[in-house]
Amino acid sequence: MIKRKTYSFRGGDILDIEEYHDGRYGAPGLKRMKRRKATKEDMLRVNKWNKEKRCRQRLLQYFKETDLFLTWTYSIEERPPDMQAALKDFRRSIAKVRRAYRKRGYELFWIRNIEQGTKGAWHIHLMVNEIGDSASIVQKAWDHGGTWITEIKRSKFYDEDFMRLACYMTKDKNTVEKKKDGTEGKTRIKESSYNTSKNMPLPDPHEDKLRRWKKEVKPKKGYYIARVWEGINPKTGYKYRRCTMIRLNRRI
Repeated sequence: MIKRKTYSFRGGDILDIEEYHDGRYGAPGLKRMKRRKATKEDMLRVNKWNKEKRCRQRLLQYFKETDLFLTWTYSIEERPPDMQAALKDFRRSIAKVRRAYRKRGYELFWIRNIEQGTKGAWHIHLMVNEIGDSASIVQKAWDHGGTWITEIKRSKFYDEDFMRLACYMTKDKNTVEKKKDGTEGKTRIKESSYNTSKNMPLPDPHEDKLRRWKKEVKPKKGYYIARVWEGINPKTGYKYRRCTMIRLNRRI
């Protein structure tokens, strides 16, 4: 049986669609690859993909391209001794930001990743919703080093479906960068801690059952396709697909 899950974000302006075979029955029109036992590496990839997916979907629902992508850095003398100390620094600073937002009548949305590099340096990647003077607020809230700020759309990780940004924000000690020749390099992260504000629930998807696997994805009327991605589920041996569609004339 082939299933389709459709997530609707920003009042229907963005549709995130997943199609996959549930693995229990035959799949008409869908060729099956050789089934094999999932390895530890397979499970790491699945967990990584799920974390990226949830991050990307929260970006699609709660953030716009004009919101802020920033990095809080530590001066050498202010570096925390461990992750618990870094988390304490973050909680104190984000509390200042939240109070400033509330004072202005706004709700704060944030996504962050605290990282310690393999050479000992610490920094915090953070995204917050823009309310007019957000840059000034986040700069004043951080007193352990510098603050680097840009709009999401101006960062080198921006794309329409927020895929690159989600991958960047959720990287950890298992993340390796690819070299120019295509081979994998070494990880630059010794330790990381990813989290989001608690006021960003994700909507439940609408589920459909499909008779056959369609070879080509066509955009829904009034939408265009921002990205299509396909892969093979190592456990079932069947294809799965993700497609993001964006309304031509957005309402929000």
